[in-house]
Amino acid sequence: MKKVLIIGATSAIAASCARLWAGEGSEFFLVARSADKLQQTAADLAARGAGSIHQHLMDATDYSAHPQMLADCMAALGQIDIALIAHGTLPDQQACERDVQVALQEFANNGTSVIALLTLIANQLEIQRCGTLAVISSVAGDRGRPSNYLYGTAKAAVSTFCEGLRARLYKVGVHVITIKPGFVDTPMTQGLPLPALLVARPAAVAKRIVAGITSKVATLYTPGFWALIMLIIRAIPQPVFKRLKL
Repeated sequence: MKKVLIIGATSAIAASCARLWAGEGSEFFLVARSADKLQQTAADLAARGAGSIHQHLMDATDYSAHPQMLADCMAALGQIDIALIAHGTLPDQQACERDVQVALQEFANNGTSVIALLTLIANQLEIQRCGTLAVISSVAGDRGRPSNYLYGTAKAAVSTFCEGLRARLYKVGVHVITIKPGFVDTPMTQGLPLPALLVARPAAVAKRIVAGITSKVATLYTPGFWALIMLIIRAIPQPVFKRLKL
């Protein structure tokens, strides 16, 4: 029976992962900023066979609230077997270009707050000398594209941070997995002109994430074909890349 901490628990991908763990009778400490959505998620997991479910309201960008959240989690679960950090937003790139404050807030949503939580949770897992720290980054962090480079910058920071953290925690028996989804059919992407053939369902993405956590993959592209797509995109020479509309 796993003991699972999920931050951003009401997001489509995180909730889909939780449903799979709930079927195994896992215990949960769920963190989100919407009380109504959090209650709905908890009720759904309970119906699917989850063990104890604890709910905690928190805005991830309120850094002062992080220590108390973790303390409450440890009091409730006793140990963390899996910590999944899944919160974030998809910013309006043009709004970020026009307004510095918008840009900084979106970077906090997708980058700084994730790094702050990683640091805190990593220290706890280091004390335990066991557990898995799973972080949802994005393929957008693999290369800066004009259409979303603020978001991509934040995700690149998270991915690089995880690479160093993985090497550090490996030595004490803790695994760090960086998850890089491509286009996923979630409320965050509704209304965007995405190529239908490349858009995955959250349930399919979740199956790959849960399997990747079990097998201790270091970096997980999901769906898997994004590894090839991003390999090609990273290989495009800069003189050509800067002329593309991506």
